[in-house]
Amino acid sequence: MQHTTSILFCGLHLIAFAAAGPAAHAAESEPIKNVLMIVSDDLKASVLGCYGDPQCETPNIDRLAARGMLFRRAYCQGTWCLPSRKSFMYSKYQGASQKTLGGFLQDHGYYSARVGKIFHMRVPGDIIDGTNGEDVEACWTERFNSPGREAHTPGDYACLNQNIFTDAPENRQSTRMPHRMFVTVQYDGSGDDQPDAKSAAKSIELLREHADQPFFLAVGFVRPHYPMVAPRDYFNQYSLSSIETPHVPENDLDDIPAAGLRGTRNGNNTIGQYPENQKRMWQGYYATVTFMDRQVGRILDELDRLGLANSTAIVFTSDHGYHLGEHTLWQKKNFHEEVTRVPLIVSVPGLASGETDAIVELVDIYPTVAELLGLAAPNDLDGVSLVSVLNDPTRSVRDSALSLDRIKSGWEFADRGDRWAYMRYVDGSEELYDMDSDPNQYRNLAKLPEYAAHLEASRRRMDEKIKRHELKR
Repeated sequence: MQHTTSILFCGLHLIAFAAAGPAAHAAESEPIKNVLMIVSDDLKASVLGCYGDPQCETPNIDRLAARGMLFRRAYCQGTWCLPSRKSFMYSKYQGASQKTLGGFLQDHGYYSARVGKIFHMRVPGDIIDGTNGEDVEACWTERFNSPGREAHTPGDYACLNQNIFTDAPENRQSTRMPHRMFVTVQYDGSGDDQPDAKSAAKSIELLREHADQPFFLAVGFVRPHYPMVAPRDYFNQYSLSSIETPHVPENDLDDIPAAGLRGTRNGNNTIGQYPENQKRMWQGYYATVTFMDRQVGRILDELDRLGLANSTAIVFTSDHGYHLGEHTLWQKKNFHEEVTRVPLIVSVPGLASGETDAIVELVDIYPTVAELLGLAAPNDLDGVSLVSVLNDPTRSVRDSALSLDRIKSGWEFADRGDRWAYMRYVDGSEELYDMDSDPNQYRNLAKLPEYAAHLEASRRRMDEKIKRHELKR
């Protein structure tokens, strides 16, 4: 199945790139003085070539993985944009630490710049308006927005759950409109007018301007977040006949509690009536991932051209994953693997490339950056440094990863361990999956008596973590 991570594929893919690279990379490295952090939006790990997808073209992210450490089991803490981005910029499960990552680095003499979306911005609203959203100004020495026309980009517009196809500029689903999540636009153009292309161009400009001083450059791309807008050539790379939608077993939802089915799914949205348009959703997602990947490549190329690659640590990740019809679910804000598992690649000059099965969290980015720069991280962070794993991919720093979601009546939690994935909702309902035998999470074991011991152990592990970090429930 093309949407299931293939570790063998990934390993061979990276070995091909890395055979001669790491030793030379290590020999030429200098002390780490800069950090480049690239954050994609709504990007599931399983869609990337380096994570095993044989169809989606991501050559630039793949080459970054080939020279860095690829974390196969990295998990977000918030299941949608705002809480996730806040969590990794403050390294807190809930609330905020005393300093953002950017503010901390400014205190130590670093130029700190944001380009695009790092803290939460409404997409498309803040992108169309060119506004800052929930950004924290104190995090940055300078900050730059990358506006775009989004769904209003002239071209072939589709609202796929409404089965609408038109090139007319009127009546397009956009900011705060109910069907905006199913919009694609493909058009004839270079892509230079798109927000992510503008973010790449500004980032290149800043690299040139600040090459001689220590910097923290955070680049936030908005694709593949809806609306999925890209030049037509990117859509043409993925014919509908080549796309297979995810396999959904019969009665797959029967053992998922109602709390786990709150979001959009085929049964409560008209996207379920249009199987061919579900393929078009995958086509739009692939197209915008590949377009975003091209912008990553532009920045990496400039980093190399300026001679900064040997003194710059690079972090690539996403705020959370995304459902594209798995379990008949769409979008985000639930605890299944397609949402909570995210790509995480950390490339550090002087350290060998590789892959690791260590379980890590996005809150770990902040203390990792601090240690790589030789700085003592603030003592109020929830994350742990991953430098030991970067030095030895067989090391572990935690036994599970916690994800959280807040609803009106309280907090809900998921805990992803080495084998068992456990989810608990405010109403007390639960899910438990054996990730060794059931990686696609088709069979909820929470109510089966023969798994009672594993359920209890998972409950205990989660409760201990909630207590240790004094989390609200």
